[in-house]
Amino acid sequence: MPWPAPLFDRAVSAPPVPAGLPLVISLTGFTDAGGAVSGLVDYFRDDLEPSLLVSFSNDVLLDYRARRPIVSFEQDHLTDFRPPRLELLLVHDAMGQPFVLLAGYEPDFAWEAFARTVLDLADELGISSVTWVHAIPMPVPHTRPIGTTVSGTRSELTEAHSVWQPHTQVPSTVGHLLEYRFAEAGARVAGFVLLVPHYLGDTEYPAATLAALDSLTVATGLIFAGEGLREENREYIAKVDEQVGGNDELKRMLEGLEERYDSYMAGSTLATPIIHTGDLPSADELAAELERFLASRPTGEDDKRP
Repeated sequence: MPWPAPLFDRAVSAPPVPAGLPLVISLTGFTDAGGAVSGLVDYFRDDLEPSLLVSFSNDVLLDYRARRPIVSFEQDHLTDFRPPRLELLLVHDAMGQPFVLLAGYEPDFAWEAFARTVLDLADELGISSVTWVHAIPMPVPHTRPIGTTVSGTRSELTEAHSVWQPHTQVPSTVGHLLEYRFAEAGARVAGFVLLVPHYLGDTEYPAATLAALDSLTVATGLIFAGEGLREENREYIAKVDEQVGGNDELKRMLEGLEERYDSYMAGSTLATPIIHTGDLPSADELAAELERFLASRPTGEDDKRP
């Protein structure tokens, strides 16, 4: 049965979309270590000048009291009301190659109806592949390449780029549901989980967003310049290295992470990380850290950033 309220509105002046484009999914939600996904959304919206195709309904999908919109106040009157956005967009990369982007907040409600709608829109647009990225914190050093766990139906990507292949159960996001439903429908779908240094997970870590862009390039062939992000990352890493260099405890922690990472990678038969700046110690330590991280979150806790 159809959802009782419209989930989306089509843009009146939406441009034509050629068939055969990749779909990129970038949704903030349960966890976003290093601000990787929020950085992606900002980069796509601010740097690539996307064209709106579909706007999803906040009144159906958003919990306003959990993610209160921003309002601007000037002395004695309100000047602006800014609700979060969840949109389907047509975007072009640095080489002018078009792709379709689903970007914004993770829906609070109607996940199955939302997933059915996204699959229907993808079918209507003749989407050729689906790729999404999210990030979790791991006890790994920032001095090594950011590793990824890759899931989905594209075995060539998993074999080449998945440095950690756990057997575990985790709380799902709507991105997981979309990957699962696309896979059921026979689509070419890949999900990249970035393994971000846990001690940088609560910061805006530019390398995490760069790693996300690199993952998208690997999966789709799209090219992203990201020069602003690269400069931000150089400045960020310089500050981190300065803090580590001036603190013996931090220095010992980093050396320990590096030793475990190098030992793990030397003995691993899995893929070698090809992404920007990341990590991996032993499989047992990674599993333990993931369990510790999930156990530390109160039941029902969610990342409420729009």
